Amino acid sequence: MLFSALPFLFPSALAAQPSAPSPISAPLRDLEFGQLNFLHTTDTHGWLAGHLQEPSFSADWGDYISFSERMREKVEAQGQDLLVIDTGDRVEGNGLYDSSEPKGVYLSEILRHQHIDVITSGNHELYKQNTSESELLRTVPNFRGKYLASNIDIYHPETGELVPLAPRYKKFTTKQQGIRIVAFGFLFDFTGNYNNTVVQRVGDTIKEDWFQEAIRDTEVDLFLVAGHVPAHSSEYRAIYKEIRGIQWDTPIQFFGGHQHIRDYAKYDSKAVALASGRFMETIGFMSIDGLSTTNGPSKTSHPTFNRRYLDNNLFSFYHHTGLDAESFPTKKGRKVSQLIAESRTALQLDQVHGCAPKDLWMSRVPYPNPNSIYTWLETKVLAETLKDESRGERPSVAILNSGAIRFDIFKGEFTQDTTWTISPFTNGFRYVKDVPYEKVQLIMEILNQQTKILSTVQDETEPSLLPLVSPEQLARPEEIVVDDDEMSDQRITFDMSGSSQMPLSAPNTAGKILPGYTTKDDAGEDGDDTIHAPISFYRVPNCIQALISANSSGVPEKVDLIYIEFVQPYLALAAKFAGLELDFVKGSDVYMPNITLTDLILEWVRKHWQCE
Repeated sequence: MLFSALPFLFPSALAAQPSAPSPISAPLRDLEFGQLNFLHTTDTHGWLAGHLQEPSFSADWGDYISFSERMREKVEAQGQDLLVIDTGDRVEGNGLYDSSEPKGVYLSEILRHQHIDVITSGNHELYKQNTSESELLRTVPNFRGKYLASNIDIYHPETGELVPLAPRYKKFTTKQQGIRIVAFGFLFDFTGNYNNTVVQRVGDTIKEDWFQEAIRDTEVDLFLVAGHVPAHSSEYRAIYKEIRGIQWDTPIQFFGGHQHIRDYAKYDSKAVALASGRFMETIGFMSIDGLSTTNGPSKTSHPTFNRRYLDNNLFSFYHHTGLDAESFPTKKGRKVSQLIAESRTALQLDQVHGCAPKDLWMSRVPYPNPNSIYTWLETKVLAETLKDESRGERPSVAILNSGAIRFDIFKGEFTQDTTWTISPFTNGFRYVKDVPYEKVQLIMEILNQQTKILSTVQDETEPSLLPLVSPEQLARPEEIVVDDDEMSDQRITFDMSGSSQMPLSAPNTAGKILPGYTTKDDAGEDGDDTIHAPISFYRVPNCIQALISANSSGVPEKVDLIYIEFVQPYLALAAKFAGLELDFVKGSDVYMPNITLTDLILEWVRKHWQCE
């Protein structure tokens, strides 16, 4: 294992965004370069300004552009190649995307300046008609010849014709080494898309004539499969088997995403997959050596693969490029950082609405807990702000899926940007009146403990249900449990594979190994470029509930059952399973019209978290 550490940075080595904290020095593992090298992002969800409260992830998209340009200069000077990959979910989750009208007008302009060699769609690009049409009309042209959509079609907004969102695949040869690559761009078997798009199942796509012809190309040195698909998934396993059935020894490099974790899967000695986290926390690096080329030797029997997960900050970038604050930034990188700053100013994302008195965590503490963001939501935000005056003093129970929360709250300023990073979704609330309280509790038990049962009783005519929890919660292996003095049945070792981060801004940290990503994957425990101490991870329930407006006599007999719109199909199935006949379509009404969870959070913060 290659290992080194730079001298500690002085405070003058600032990230590009003026309000971002300086990165904190830490021991680093070096990169191992090869004939073909990759930089990979996925699930950035609008975080192109970087993390403005976390030094470990404080670099912005302009810094990443500078990094990729400097890395390309470095590897090409050595006669090697560099490819840049992005595998989708670039939208929803940050004020830079969500707070503009229409959404994303600033983001697409910022994004397009990066040289990306292969780019794909995620599921978030397809949830809404305007988002998918923006992909077709803006993002695909911005990355013409680079955007691939192997299993996504869209009804063209002008002609009404069903057409591929982008080309199904492409073949190209690398500049320096002459490596012949056949590349694909997939999305997992997603069914929650708006009806203006069609996502074909991966298993059906790989039987199509065009795919079968592509994988029978005998003049190919590497199959590159980029996609918004988990590294360990049935979809990627199916693609791997289909290619291997035809090309038994051609190397295959997969790039994945969706689960918001750092992950690496090894299918065989010549086929691997890399997933690179979430929210611009991670820049994934891959290198391959031993490939055949048009100007080189025939295929080797043992290509070598090396991976590294880079913390997205300037300390890491300076180290891996061998440059410093003066020599690192490129003209384009500086321009894009300035564009980000101007966009944030135009959107007033630094506007302060209040100051959080403490950190509130998604998974750093057990639930319930005074420091849990879900306990805060349940006992404060929902209990004190979710009140439709038209319902009078009727008692109610509000149900919210834990996946509606996307990020932690850090002690300190709660800004306009914070509102979107915590809860970017636009779902409103609905309710069904006069539901027996005991039945509501049974429904909650089913939602939190019987998810698999729900899927088995689901009507075949209904679309498949999406997860209630966050992607990183869903990615956790159930069997990993370790002892803990207080919570031995809930705590697992946290490998920081895409979950809540500790804000690494504590003073006097020189010489200490700080908490952060400590990833374990199919290649071992040395994948992270920055050496960190591990952080604990606790599971949270699928759904939480808040009892609101309860009368003084104790538990009410019947309640208004209030719920965020996203969970309606789950509630309908859970009610059936609980023996309760409720019509959640015709029998429900809007609760607090035009109010979202984001609105409720902001209202509560403004009222209760005054800055001193």
